Amino acid sequence: MVTLFYFFLFPLLALSTATPAAALPLSTESRWIVDESGHRAKLACVNWPSHLEVMVAEGLSKKPAEQISSEIIDLGFNCVRLTWPLFLFTNDTLASLTVRQSFKNLGLFEAISGLQINNPSIIDLSLINAYKAVVGSLAKKNVMIILDNHTSKPGWCCSNFDGNGFFGDVYFNPDLWIKGLTRVATIFNDTPHVVAMSLRNELRGSRQNVDDWYRYMQKGAEAVHAANPNVLVILSGLNYDRDLSFLLKKPVSLSFLNKLVFELHWYGFSDGEAWENGNLNQVCGDRVGETMKKAGFLLDQGYPLFLSEFGVDMRGTNVNDNRYLNCFMGWAAELDLDWALWVLTGSYYLRQGVVGFDETYGVYNWNWCGARNQTILHKISALQYPFKGPGYSEARLHQVIFHPMTGLCVKRLSLVDPLVLGPCSEAEAWTYTPQKTLTIKGTYFCLQADKLGKPAKLGVICSYASSKWEAISDSKMHLSSKLKDGSDVCLDIDSDNNIVTNNCKCLDKNSRCDPGSQWFKIIDSTRCGADNSLPEISSIVKLISKNLLASFSL
Repeated sequence: MVTLFYFFLFPLLALSTATPAAALPLSTESRWIVDESGHRAKLACVNWPSHLEVMVAEGLSKKPAEQISSEIIDLGFNCVRLTWPLFLFTNDTLASLTVRQSFKNLGLFEAISGLQINNPSIIDLSLINAYKAVVGSLAKKNVMIILDNHTSKPGWCCSNFDGNGFFGDVYFNPDLWIKGLTRVATIFNDTPHVVAMSLRNELRGSRQNVDDWYRYMQKGAEAVHAANPNVLVILSGLNYDRDLSFLLKKPVSLSFLNKLVFELHWYGFSDGEAWENGNLNQVCGDRVGETMKKAGFLLDQGYPLFLSEFGVDMRGTNVNDNRYLNCFMGWAAELDLDWALWVLTGSYYLRQGVVGFDETYGVYNWNWCGARNQTILHKISALQYPFKGPGYSEARLHQVIFHPMTGLCVKRLSLVDPLVLGPCSEAEAWTYTPQKTLTIKGTYFCLQADKLGKPAKLGVICSYASSKWEAISDSKMHLSSKLKDGSDVCLDIDSDNNIVTNNCKCLDKNSRCDPGSQWFKIIDSTRCGADNSLPEISSIVKLISKNLLASFSL
């Protein structure tokens, strides 16, 4: 019991500034998702699979559905992307199977015992009613729900040859798909917490083409909207949802407005082993540039972009994933994206023929009784709260200095103490001027480089070269300045998360060098942060005196 208490206490404390419940239904305002009152409603979701052979939400043999739903909120997520297979809603024989029968048919007798203990009210429901029960448990806990058609035939996703990839594949009849979308939209028409429907996961394979994408995705979007005009309609791209570039030339044509969202997937393995084998500054710059060309441009066109799948090996031992995540965090924070982490699941009832398959990307550990990696969860938590958007006064516009490797932001304890990393809810409010100085908003104090290996400091004489900070390297995440002797330095952190300046690293083609500690992002924000009211007079006097003495020594 003590272990469970601390498992949930830590994220809950870390996420005490989580977004309040949105006023439903949701709609769009330019690139933002907003609630009924017009305020930003940032989706910070986790994926909960329910599309595999059993056709039941994973984990119900381990815990009651309502407990899992409650713990999702405790972990700081405000929504779930709940997957479903098309045949569950179009094949009445499958839909009428009971949960017990589905598990029995697959020989999963141990899971039946777990379900009997943890979810006795669900085990003898039909599969379709069990899905409704899970949706109901989430709604009861005030979790927003995105219903994602993940596959047609129940099973693990995805490959180019599984028959589920694109319209016309053996298991992907477009007319049957539209029928299924319509049925699901209709069933959940009276469930306000079902805020969106994602039409199809990861289109792929040899049949994929742009003409059929427009033809059928537009038909699917119209069908969903006609059946349930309250839900957001989410459209995925081609090539495993990595490519929406065709929309540059031709936008979608729909009869409705303010309900359209596009989705994108990005994993470390999407780029092969580039993160482990390449120079990280170059790889990060290249991959971010490619992602913006293929999907990120939609934000500038006035559409929300929902990163409906990203994730890493939660064991923390995958070098490729760890390096990718640092770059991803800087990009996702800067764009302030809506997102869904893959995946909640600690283990699967049955995946690819393996009973109890261990999901190393899972938020839960194998037996669903604890977090697989608190450090990574705490890092990702920085993305759960909106930095800006409708409902946040533009008069409060400022910048925060974000550190992707830790998921923390630069803050100050006082004018004379070293700058440190802390929660972004306590981030210092900066103004990044055209002269490339970083000044604390509402004051005359600017960030300065002092000495190699020493803490960065605050000063009032901001014309020195040591007060100019420029984003350098291909990643654009090194903040570089000059010392008095003219040598270049970069912002860095020490072992105590103090902000220091060191020699800039990994600027060559070295693939073994990891610049993570020196990666910072200057991010626009309108959310309330640190209190920049005038500090005590004695601190100001000390700081001005220190700066004057420094100027005389030049």
